[in-house]
Amino acid sequence: MKKGFLQTAMLMGAISVAIGAFGAHGLKKVADDYALGIFETAVRYQFFHVFALMAAGMLFKFFPNKYIKGAGYLFMIGMLLFSGSLYLLCMVHIKNLAGFEWLGPVTPLGGLAFIAGWLLLLAGISKKAMA
Repeated sequence: MKKGFLQTAMLMGAISVAIGAFGAHGLKKVADDYALGIFETAVRYQFFHVFALMAAGMLFKFFPNKYIKGAGYLFMIGMLLFSGSLYLLCMVHIKNLAGFEWLGPVTPLGGLAFIAGWLLLLAGISKKAMA
């Protein structure tokens, strides 16, 4: 097992629940539906990829290769870029701040990291990767 991936997944899981609770209770008082939608997407994808990171950590025991390891790192990068940029975009929208247009292109980079992570996970369990 890749203990660091498992520890990070568990920490990110706890953070996901805490951030989700903040969104459900505190953010609803100050955010419009658009901002809440952005926030909910960020929490959802972060939480989904907690399980992907856990899978990478567990699969590493049976398939200890660079693909599984790379997948785990890409899931973490994806959470940071995808969900992190959406959390920031939500706050920028709520506060009506200017000068943060650069955040928009960051989100798809996180999405690409998620996709690449899933593909590396697939490569990591393939017969070729086991050799």
